[in-house]
Amino acid sequence: MKKLSAETWSLAWCIAVFPPIWAVLAPYLKVDVGAVALICAGLYVTNGNKLVDAPKITIGFLLGDLWGWLAVNAMQKSPWNAEVTTFMTLFLLGGAAVIIAAMRSEIIHCPSWLCGWAITLTVLSPLERSLQGSYAIQIAVAMIVGVWYVGAFLNTVQQCILRFTEGHTSNDINFAGRKSS
Repeated sequence: MKKLSAETWSLAWCIAVFPPIWAVLAPYLKVDVGAVALICAGLYVTNGNKLVDAPKITIGFLLGDLWGWLAVNAMQKSPWNAEVTTFMTLFLLGGAAVIIAAMRSEIIHCPSWLCGWAITLTVLSPLERSLQGSYAIQIAVAMIVGVWYVGAFLNTVQQCILRFTEGHTSNDINFAGRKSS
């Protein structure tokens, strides 16, 4: 059987503790879409857990949330054929998002914009129009929590755990399940 690294054990512990705390707190904060945070944290992690990129990833997600809300409203209010409206809305907003993000890449993360847009479209599309505004705000909150709490904070805690465990040279068992030497 393969032995697990200290990185794996510390990450498992952090994932076991921090996202469930958010899952329990989210309904008390009137956020019904708390799982969105996990998706956003995943994108933050795949970007390399770079804290320096967290602000522009957050901006990208928030722009994506706005884009999703605009797209759903445009598609629902359009008098044209549904397929034509869907194509044109996605064509225009998708192209604009990429161009704007490229022109302002120092402050906007394009992948998070597109991902945030897809998340918001998915959540808002089946909802009644009267709920879409409040859900768009809930999605934005979950996106921010995903990047900063589940992503950046969890990574910081994990790095502290790894530094702490590396500093012990006694016969304590470390996270990898081996005795330290």
